Parts: sequence; structure tokens; C-alpha cells
Amino acid sequence: MNRNTLFLLALLSIFGGIPKTYGQALGNNVERIVAVVDEDIILRSELDQALAGVRRQYAGRENQLPPAEVLERQVLERLTLVRLQLQRAEGTGVRVTDTEVDEAINRILRQNQIDFAQLQTQLQQDGFSLAEFRKTMREELMVQKLRQRVVDSRSDVSPSELEIALTSGSQRTGEVRLSVLLIGVPDGAKADQIETARAKTEGVKKLLDEGSMDFAAAAIRYSDSGQALEGGDLGWRRYDQIPPSFADLVSGMNTGEVSQPMRTPSGFYLIKLTDKRETSQIVVTEYNARKILVNVSELQTEAESKREIEALYTRLQKAEDFEKLAREMSDDDATAPLGGDIGWFALEGLAPEFSEILSVLKDNEYSKPFRDASGWLIVKRVGTRQADRTEEYVRGQVMESLRQRKGEEAYELFLRQLRGEAYISYRLAKAP
Repeated sequence: MNRNTLFLLALLSIFGGIPKTYGQALGNNVERIVAVVDEDIILRSELDQALAGVRRQYAGRENQLPPAEVLERQVLERLTLVRLQLQRAEGTGVRVTDTEVDEAINRILRQNQIDFAQLQTQLQQDGFSLAEFRKTMREELMVQKLRQRVVDSRSDVSPSELEIALTSGSQRTGEVRLSVLLIGVPDGAKADQIETARAKTEGVKKLLDEGSMDFAAAAIRYSDSGQALEGGDLGWRRYDQIPPSFADLVSGMNTGEVSQPMRTPSGFYLIKLTDKRETSQIVVTEYNARKILVNVSELQTEAESKREIEALYTRLQKAEDFEKLAREMSDDDATAPLGGDIGWFALEGLAPEFSEILSVLKDNEYSKPFRDASGWLIVKRVGTRQADRTEEYVRGQVMESLRQRKGEEAYELFLRQLRGEAYISYRLAKAP
């Protein structure tokens, strides 16, 4: 089975898609209920399919997976959270159209460089129907919309919060790649539960220090975090995208090092600094230009405007001064008094026809007349310079990371509240 197939099947396994061939093969187990989630249920066949998807992802690395009963618990907990989110999404009016599903599938095809026929073939070979795949994609999009709705409503950053973050001296440059292992502690845990979790975390740390197990395998086997089945990997993040307590800890660590147990409200964390890299200086080319604009309006037709701009172009070719002509003839009220001066700017975000023309001109050259949204233009490139945008970039990134951190914290709290308010009953042979 190739990597593309695994990617597609992983989506189905996470969201509990049930291929008919698996249901037939499982016989009497198909209708057995393994969990009740409010007014919904999770069937044994759904859990078995999700487990099969995880095992396919770890083909050849089965020794990294936890014991069967632990893996069952982890996967069933993930299915439960997905089911709760779908229930809330449906109950709050989240909808996904067929067009949105089509667009999501097309993105997957492009990312995996396969066509629709190959997708259908791969699904059929592994016992999935296209209808089941579409259902899974619809559910994934619903969860994404629910998350975005929660994050958008709870992640506003005030100007004072941004300034505090920028002036606190806590902003570190660069990015880190972290892996985490969480030994969870329930809300309102008693002292003996906290001590048991602490002892378990220290035991795992000892295994890591002795080299008896690598971090990814330990995370898969022991971690209670949402990234457990990914080996705890959080991916690349800037320092301002991780909790301040994590940032303070890893800033003093060496690549490959695993932290001592860290106590948090969720439990005890072990953090591995997998890699780190510095943020490059952001340098962009800025342009200085002047323009002459002839509007197209109800009072001046397209043809009249074009004739006027062509007449001005002829005058420029006869060596008339661009600045003087712009001041006298341009219809742009903002720049005409300045001799057409636009000031210094980067090309990003400009209309394509404007940026393309400006980029090929040389300093002190002017363009032929061209049309944009407002009328006919002649542009003169005055000069270029290299500008350091690092500070501006950092400011924007800090704002975005504050929003992201608030959003992640808000959604984690939302999931905990969602689970705490729900009726959940596990009915495995050995309850997790």
C-alpha cells in the first residue's frame, strides 16, 4: 500500500468510516456497541476500522504501538471526541455543502498528485466506497468549521496585549520543533492520583534516559495528549506559539534533550526539543514611483480617456517633465499635488498589472499607458531600495501567534467542557 493510500485511509480511520467489506468480515461483532456518547453510539466495527487504520500507518513499526487495550482506549477516546464535536456542530447549525466537499477532495488529489480515478481505485482496493469517503470528508469539514467558530469568538487580541507581548522582552526569535508526552491528571484529582501520575512520568523519563525506548515510541505507548499517535510531535512552531512555560524551558535545552517532568493543570509533561532554527532577516525590495491617472467615468468615456493618456504619453516622449505633467493633468487627487509621487512600497498586495509593469521598468523609466480598475495610467519608476521588514514581520507574527495561542487554549477548554457535559459510557470488554 502506497503513502497516498495511507493518507486517505488515515482520514477515514480518524473519523470512523466503515467499509462494507470490514463489516461483513467482522460477523457478529458488527452491531456490538463499544461506547454510548449522549444519544449516539460507537460500534465495534467503527473502532476496529479505526484501529486498522492506525496499524496500517505503523506497518513495520508495530513495536512502537502500545498494548492492544491501551491503543483501543486511545482510539476510542479520539472517536468519542470526534462524535461529540459532530453532535455540537450539527446542533449549532454548522453545515457543509456538496461543493465544499468536492473542493476538499480536489485539494487532497492535488496534494497527493493523483487523479479521481486513482482515488476510486485505491478506495475500492481497500474496501471503501466513495460515498463513505465523502461522508468522512463532510464530517471533517464540519469539525473544522466548529473549531474555527469557537476560535474566532474567543481569540481577540487587544492592542495593549500586543504591546505587552512586544515590550516584555519575552519574545524569542527562531522556531523549535517539539514533541510532548503527557501523563494526564483528571480535573479535581486527589493527592494519590497526582502522585501516581508523577511516579509514572518519572518512570517513563527513566526509560528514555536509559535508552530503553525512544521518545516517539514512548509517546505512542504512554501519552494522554492528542498527539500521542503521532509520537507526540507538535511540528515546527515559533517560541510565541507555544505556552510560555514550555518556551522558558526549551530555550535552555539542547537539541535532542528531554526535559524533566513539568506539572501543568492537565498533568505531567515530558518535552523533547527535536530541533531548532533561527528566523531569517526579512528583507524586501521597495519601489518609489510616480503616476499619471486619467479616470474613466460617466463624464469621460473609455475612448476619451485612452486618447487623453496617449496624448500625455506623447508629451512625455517629447521630454516634458513627468512630475510637472502629473501635477497638472493627473486625476488622482492624492498624488497629483505631489507630482504623482506614490512613495515607497513593496509590490506584494498590488494589482498584478501594476506590479508586473513596475518590476520590469528601470529606474527613471516610465511605462506605456495601461488600464487598471480606475482608469488609464502611466507609471514612472523613480528608484528601488532594500528594506528590513523583520520588525514589521515579527509584529504581525506575534499578533497572529497570540490569536493562535488563545484559540488553542479556548478550543482545548471547549473540548474539556464538551466532554465533561456529555454522557459517555464505554462498553469494551475491559473498560479504559
